[in-house]
Amino acid sequence: MKNNKDDFKQTLKEEALKKDIQLNDIQLDRLYVYKELLIEWNSKINLTAITEDYQIILKHFIDCLEIVKYIKNDESIIDIGTGAGFPGVVIAIYYDNKVNITLLDSLNKRILFLEEVVKKLTLKNVKIIHARAEECAHKNEFRERYDLVVSRAVAPLNILLEYDIPYIKVGGRALLLKGNNVLEEIKDSDNALKILNCHLSNIYKYNYQVNEDIYNRNIIEINKFKKCSPKYPRSYGKIKKSPL
Repeated sequence: MKNNKDDFKQTLKEEALKKDIQLNDIQLDRLYVYKELLIEWNSKINLTAITEDYQIILKHFIDCLEIVKYIKNDESIIDIGTGAGFPGVVIAIYYDNKVNITLLDSLNKRILFLEEVVKKLTLKNVKIIHARAEECAHKNEFRERYDLVVSRAVAPLNILLEYDIPYIKVGGRALLLKGNNVLEEIKDSDNALKILNCHLSNIYKYNYQVNEDIYNRNIIEINKFKKCSPKYPRSYGKIKKSPL
């Protein structure tokens, strides 16, 4: 793929259509600017190992766009451990002002990058929080305040659930982007699901191909049916030493 704006947008549009996702010109322009900022900032701070345009389109943008199929208008969403903004910024671009997104990350350098992205893309539906997930979840303004929590490439499922579930309202959901070994992670998470009062409701399978390589991916949907005990999430040390 030639490295110019029109080619990038056209390729992204075509790859999205293969997944039954339609992107308009505003969305395509914003995703292009996002890509440019990602490359620019990646030379200063470590945001991604994926830096070639076509791979960014598939491994970041198309991968994250899969999640928009399972999101409803007007949902309040928090992206825990958002990193460089995946999938939260992509969701914000796709839905524009139809959903409200909070991006949470613990590293200030990434927060500065995200602030620049939100400013340059004029995303009015995004709030950025600099905090540790396990600490922020104990604050009343965040605990059990969201319809939906999303996470991508953060931690094994049994650990991730303890970080994420306390943010969700009773009756809310988690959509967690995972790789190919999802069944093993789910098996290891039986106890965490019980303790945190939630259950697995769906596994949405998808894949994409980069050259000769096929990447099999999963979105795990978790539903919360009852409030969590106030002791969760525990401290980082306890979570790491003794996962649920």
